[in-house]
Amino acid sequence: MIEVRNLTKTYGDNTVVDHLNFTIEPGKIYGFLGPNGAGKSTTMNMITGCLAPTEGQVLIDGHDVLTDAVAAKREIGYLPEIPPLYPDMTPEEYLRFVAEAKGLRGEALWDQVYRVMEETDILDMRNRLIKNLSKGYKQRVGIAQAMLGEPKLIILDEPTVGLDPRQITEIRELILRLGQTRTIVLSSHILAEVSAVCEQVMIINRGRLVASDTLENIRRDNTPENRVEMTVRADADAVKAVLTGMAEVLSFTSAESVDEPGLRDVSIDVLEGADIREALFFAFAEKGYAVRRLAKAELSLEEIFLQLTDSGYREDDGSTYASYGRDDEDEYEYEEDDEDADEEDEAYVPLFGGSREEDDDEEDEE
Repeated sequence: MIEVRNLTKTYGDNTVVDHLNFTIEPGKIYGFLGPNGAGKSTTMNMITGCLAPTEGQVLIDGHDVLTDAVAAKREIGYLPEIPPLYPDMTPEEYLRFVAEAKGLRGEALWDQVYRVMEETDILDMRNRLIKNLSKGYKQRVGIAQAMLGEPKLIILDEPTVGLDPRQITEIRELILRLGQTRTIVLSSHILAEVSAVCEQVMIINRGRLVASDTLENIRRDNTPENRVEMTVRADADAVKAVLTGMAEVLSFTSAESVDEPGLRDVSIDVLEGADIREALFFAFAEKGYAVRRLAKAELSLEEIFLQLTDSGYREDDGSTYASYGRDDEDEYEYEEDDEDADEEDEAYVPLFGGSREEDDDEEDEE
């Protein structure tokens, strides 16, 4: 479907995208992740032909996006981070305009305009001015225009940014439905969104691809095999006293649990091949400390993301965080401080017949 070869974009001495190489197979939903400034949107713009690369090549179904642009772009539907909407048009008028720009005419045009409005659930809003729609409906109109022309690939750049939780859920459900018949590339820095809808994940950092695989494989490949996590009812000194007496423990971190006062979450690195879960349980139980959780480590997508993008680890819950090593008896601690108006619609003759709904007093909402 998409083959990216040695894709590079520089501005003077600044390299935004640095020799990217990857392939996107048909029939899957891909997540394209990265921190702000990593080069995600620049990459999306080059894939869609909106921006020329400094070096490299993008092939869409075998068509070069620069030298065979018309054929390549027929296969792509694109929703930029800021949807390219005309606020003084209605969704129906706007989608007709986009369909004509994509070469649709006659009955085929109307069939597709009606179908994409139905799929994105905006039929009830087809006769309202776009400027009077809620942000959630504007995103739906943007997705609908990307679907026109029946492209094999739909690229969505931050499709849920600025939406409320209910709107986010509805847009995710829409993306999942679209993914049943199309290839989707979803660019985002919202990790929960990628976990919820994507089958494959690509992570970019400083313009370079640092991971490309299924979520399950990325998690497995980046989770330390010799790490145990536990939650215990004990203070920091008690945890340190027990663990520093165990020869298999190489190092550990301890932080006050956010779930319940008096509990501590402990992450323990052990010697290769050692399984000390039973020994840990009895060591803490002997001292009268209740163990609430004990398991081999499994990193969350957030932790893996931070690990792969060199962002480091930090606590944002206001609790004291301590790290201990076998070669250093000192405690290291730090503390974090808690720190569209409605407008009157103009006269309008609806394209599908009927009359435009009048709504002068309240903003349309989902």
